[in-house]
Amino acid sequence: MIEHSHSLRVLYPETDKMGTVHHSNYARYYEVARWELFRAIGIPYNEIENAGYMLPVIKMNFRFIKTIQYDELLTIKTVLKEIKGVRIWFTYKLYNSQSELVNTTETELAFVCKENWKPCPPPEFVLSAIEKAYSI
Repeated sequence: MIEHSHSLRVLYPETDKMGTVHHSNYARYYEVARWELFRAIGIPYNEIENAGYMLPVIKMNFRFIKTIQYDELLTIKTVLKEIKGVRIWFTYKLYNSQSELVNTTETELAFVCKENWKPCPPPEFVLSAIEKAYSI
């Protein structure tokens, strides 16, 4: 497993009328954290796209535990759980300013060819970077 932590602050427009982070923002938070994990192992997402691949989310499962307020500093711990065939799985734990667990999520993505959106094996440079990060 490869793990990476990423921090971000809740912006005012991310909150709803109840004064809490709207649930639609969690997907964006996790996308940022996922690509920061890739960046940390040496793969900026634009390199994947430039090589002719896309990684759409095909499954996402949230568990909401506590609410989050405007201006809180959040920490997301992202784990690259598994890569098998054309699919890759991540888990996330989101912590608030008091280090309390507020949300957990799992995502499943698939590698697809950019030109036709057909599932395809991941590019070798991605597999190599993941293998190298696993061995560290």
